[in-house]
Amino acid sequence: MNDNELWEKLGQQLRVDSVRASAAANSGHPTSSMSAADLAAVLVTKYLHYDFDNPDNPNNDRLIFSKGHASPLIYSIFKATGAISDEELLSFRKFGSRFQGHPTPAIPWIDVATGSLGQGLPIAVGLALAGKRLDCLPYRIWVFCGDSEMAEGSMWEAFQHAAMAGLDNLTAIIDVNRLGQRGETMHGWDLDAYANRAEAFGWKAIKIDGHDVQQIDKAYSEAAATKNIPSVVIARTIKGKGVSVVENTNGAHGKPLPDTEAAIKELGGITNITVNVPAPATNLVPRIFTTSIPDKIKFRVGDKVATRKAYGDALAALGSSRNDIVALDGEVSNSTFAEVFANAHPDRYFEMYIAEQQLVAAAVGMQIREWVPFASTFAAFLSRAYDFVRMAAISQANIRLVGSHAGVSIGEDGPSQMALEDLASLRAIHGSTILYPSDANQTAALVEQMADCSGIIYMRTTREATTVLYNSDEEFLVGGSRVVRSSSQDDVTVVGAGITLHESLEAADQLEADGVIARVIDLYSIKPIDVETLLKAAKETGLIVTVEDHRPEGGLGDAVLEVFATEDCKPYVLKLAVNEMPTSGKPSELLSAAGIDASHIANAVRKLIATNRTERLS
Repeated sequence: MNDNELWEKLGQQLRVDSVRASAAANSGHPTSSMSAADLAAVLVTKYLHYDFDNPDNPNNDRLIFSKGHASPLIYSIFKATGAISDEELLSFRKFGSRFQGHPTPAIPWIDVATGSLGQGLPIAVGLALAGKRLDCLPYRIWVFCGDSEMAEGSMWEAFQHAAMAGLDNLTAIIDVNRLGQRGETMHGWDLDAYANRAEAFGWKAIKIDGHDVQQIDKAYSEAAATKNIPSVVIARTIKGKGVSVVENTNGAHGKPLPDTEAAIKELGGITNITVNVPAPATNLVPRIFTTSIPDKIKFRVGDKVATRKAYGDALAALGSSRNDIVALDGEVSNSTFAEVFANAHPDRYFEMYIAEQQLVAAAVGMQIREWVPFASTFAAFLSRAYDFVRMAAISQANIRLVGSHAGVSIGEDGPSQMALEDLASLRAIHGSTILYPSDANQTAALVEQMADCSGIIYMRTTREATTVLYNSDEEFLVGGSRVVRSSSQDDVTVVGAGITLHESLEAADQLEADGVIARVIDLYSIKPIDVETLLKAAKETGLIVTVEDHRPEGGLGDAVLEVFATEDCKPYVLKLAVNEMPTSGKPSELLSAAGIDASHIANAVRKLIATNRTERLS
C-alpha cells in the first residue's frame, strides 16, 4: 500500500486500539485519543526517528504527549511499533500495569510523566535546549498538545522561551478538537486564534485539517525544514473521530465508548499493522565539555559568609570538575549567586527569566538527557512551580532546586519575598531531599553531594552573611546533623538550621550565664533526618526546642516531632516558628518579632525548664 493508505489504515487501527484499551479498563480517554490518531500515524511512520530497542540512544528524537490523558493513543502507538503486545495494551489502567491512566517513565519510551496539563511543552523546551546547546545533536522534539491546555500560562512561558532561544528542533502539534472536559474550549475551532498568538510569540504556525494525511505530511515536512524558530502545527480535528455516536459530542470526555463492538465495526475492525519507525538520523556523539581540577572551596572559620554566596562558589567549582553540571536561574543570579557559575561556565548556564514554571520544566527536560541541573531562584517563587516539582517526582526526575532569601531574616523586602512554607511543601514531595546548611563550608560540602543525589533535592540558602563555624575539611553527609555543643550535664536540646542555628548558639551562651546548659544541634539535613542523634538528645535531656525561620506547619519542628511519633521515647518538644504575618524591617527586628532570635529562644528555654521543674516537684 502507498503512504496515504498506510497512514489512513494505521490511524483507524490506533483509534480501534484506543477504544479497546479504554473498554478493557472501563475508563480512560478514547475520544481525545481518536482525534489525534491521524496526526500520530504520519509522525511515527515517517518523521519520528527513534530506536525502540535503545531508548537511551542520544540521537533519538523525542515524543512527548503534553495532553497526557490521551494515553490510549501513545500506548496504541507502542503496539503498532511492535514494542508491546496486545495483551499488554489491554492491561491499561489495571493495578500493577505499567500502562497507567496517564503516561509515566515506568515505561522505557516515556521520558516524563504528563497528565497535569501545561507541562509537556515546557519540559520539551528543556530537551530542545539540551539538544541545541549541550548535546549539540540534531534530534528533534515533537510534542502533542491539547487545545484545552493552551489556556495554561505555562504553555506560553514555553512559547516565548522557545522562540527567544531559536529552538528550531522543537515542533508542537496542537490537537484542536474543540471540546474539553465540560464543553467547548476557549477558542473552539478558531485556528487563527492559536496561529496569531504563536506567530506573535515568534513561532512558525502551520494550520491544517488534522484528518487529511497529505496535509499532515506536508506540515511535518515544513516544520522539520524550518530554521531558527520553533514550529507549531495547528490541526483542526474531531473529538471521537470515526464513531458517529461520540463524534464532536459533548459529554463523552473521559469515558469508554457506550458500545465497543459497534464502535470497532464502524472503524473497520481490529487490525494488526506493524510499522517500522525510522531509525535515528545520525550516530553522533554528544558534546563533551572539558574539565579541570579547581582549587577546593574553603572559607575561614570566624569569617562572615552568606550560604547563598557559598552555593555559587561551590557550584562553579563543581562545574569545573564535572562536565555534566548545568545551572539555570530565574533572573536573580546576582542574588542567588548562580552568576558565579554563569561567569565560569557560560556554555552550561541558562537564563530562564521570571518564569519559574519554565525554569523547573527546563531542568526536568535537561535531566532526561542525563545532564545534572541546578535550578535557583528566590525560595518564595518556587511555589509558583510547585505542580512542576510534584510532577517531576512522578517523572522520576533528578533535579536540584536551590531557594535563597528564605524566611523573615531577609529583612526589608517584606513578606512577599519571604519563603515561609518551602520546607513544608517540598518535604511533602515523594522521595525529596531537603537541605538547609548553616555555614559556608557546610554548604560547599552539600552542593557537591547534591550532584549525586537522586530525586528532587532542595537546598535552602540564607541571604544574611553568617559566621563560618566549620573547617573546610569537615564532612557533612546528607541525612546527618552536627551536634555543635554538648555536655553530660545538658538540661535541654535546641535544634536549629540556617539562620536559627546561629541564634540558638547565642541563646546557649546567654543560658549558660544563668546556669542552664543547652545542647545545640545543627539539623542541616531535614529530610532525610538524623534520627539517631535526635533520639540520643531526647533520652539525655528530655526537653527539645526547635527553632525555624519558617511557618510552624510542616517545617523543621514537625520533622523533629515525626521522629518521636513511633518511638517509645517521648520528649517534650516546643516549637518556635514564625506564627504571625511579618512586615518589613531589619533582619534582627524581624527575628525578634517572630520570637526566634537568641533572646526569645533563651527566654523560651527558661520558661520551659521552670515549668518542667515545677511539674516534677508537684
